[in-house]
Amino acid sequence: MLLLPYEMDGGFDEMFAPDGRPRASGERFVRRLEALADGNLRERQKSAELNLQNMGITFNVYSHQAGTEKIWPFDLLPRIIDAEEWSMIAKGLEQRIRALNLFVDDVYNDRKIIKDKAVPESLITSSKTLRKQCVGLQPAEGVWCHITGVDLIRDADGQLYVLEDNLRCPSGVSYVLENRELMKRTFAHVFEGMSVEPIEEYPEQLLKTLLDCAPTGVSDPVAVLLTPGVHNSAYFEHSFLAQQMGIELVHGSDLIVKDGFVHMITTRGLQRVDVIYRRIDDDFLDPAHFRADSCLGVKNLMDVYRAGRVSLANAPGTGVADDKAVYAYVPDIIRYYFDEDPILPNVPTFLCDDAKQRQHVLSHLDQLVVKPTNESGGYGILMGPHASADERAECAEAIQKNPRDWIAQPMLNLSTVPTLVGDELKPRHVDLRPFVLCGKDVYVMPGGLTRVALKKGSMVVNSSQGGGSKDTWVLRNGTTVAPKFVSNTQESSSC
Repeated sequence: MLLLPYEMDGGFDEMFAPDGRPRASGERFVRRLEALADGNLRERQKSAELNLQNMGITFNVYSHQAGTEKIWPFDLLPRIIDAEEWSMIAKGLEQRIRALNLFVDDVYNDRKIIKDKAVPESLITSSKTLRKQCVGLQPAEGVWCHITGVDLIRDADGQLYVLEDNLRCPSGVSYVLENRELMKRTFAHVFEGMSVEPIEEYPEQLLKTLLDCAPTGVSDPVAVLLTPGVHNSAYFEHSFLAQQMGIELVHGSDLIVKDGFVHMITTRGLQRVDVIYRRIDDDFLDPAHFRADSCLGVKNLMDVYRAGRVSLANAPGTGVADDKAVYAYVPDIIRYYFDEDPILPNVPTFLCDDAKQRQHVLSHLDQLVVKPTNESGGYGILMGPHASADERAECAEAIQKNPRDWIAQPMLNLSTVPTLVGDELKPRHVDLRPFVLCGKDVYVMPGGLTRVALKKGSMVVNSSQGGGSKDTWVLRNGTTVAPKFVSNTQESSSC
């Protein structure tokens, strides 16, 4: 197969160096691609797409014209990360998640970080995701954020940045696992011998993390996965993970609080539940304490949780730490708790709640990316350089009306990875969402979800906005033979 000419867009390409030669991490893979017959790669891509359809690997997009359910978009060419760089990434993720766990625990209990003025009190009290219902809570093992997805990007100079923390109900890991299985099935002879770190143990590690955080004194804990139902955009993932872990997938109507405990309604009667992996937003979790009109949650669940008789993963209230305005302070949060600099830097961020920074944003809307502080899925974002004058004016009005609800960041030129477009390889922009588990230990899944903007020139990688995905290969070396576990040394939190 002829790979050249491969026309790069002037940014950082992760497979090829500026001179057109493969980077060291991708050289063996490129040589194997070159050995394929013309048209073979396209045939394998079609085979992968057919497999996705036959296996029913889907996600929901409520506004999509073809209906709510779409086949998961997958590109056969992987993203490759060498062992040395991954080691640095993993350490940075561990550092960040442990700090954010300490931060959330502090916010809802001693509030030392606020008293010491390391973060402004107004930043916390004005957060829409702060939950007064969680004040004074003491989760098992001191863990609030059991499952985290951290979005990473690489700029044109090759520097990696943390773009976003997802600490509430992060999604996407099922597609990571399915992408790998799909790669093995359709590209086996290329995958074999590449010394790629395995990811298949994630469901086992997820279950271990959940059970590690069961209430004290429970010798044989029962865990369930609580889903809002089939119409949720991530329902495939909910059912997939429950099946992989061997636990029950339940709706709110399947659970009941009785005699101070949570029980699952079964054909054999009530069964006590000790751990709930909840994929429901805080507001819908318990109609007695949050939204009274919720039909998705379990009435009085928070009473049982506060009494320490059930564990929730992730804990309610964690959204205060993935507020995009709070994100700007994460480097300070890391320094406060650990007295060390962050390993993974943030993208420079302007807080529109600050008058001086707001004026800078309003004066440079044509150069910045403007984001709402509590939206997800790529919604509500203004890509300033690509926006019309009317769109920028509308955004400026929204900022001036509610400045706390907005941040802005420079328009970074995301790195690219070769992607199959027709019968040719074209550079397409990517990000990366690694997944981190935090219980008695910290487990960083090698790789993560590489999302790719399938449209030429687009920087929007979200699947709900037309993006796709790739398998992510973390290469082994002589010393890196398994995912890393980190012993906990912090007295106030296992993470």
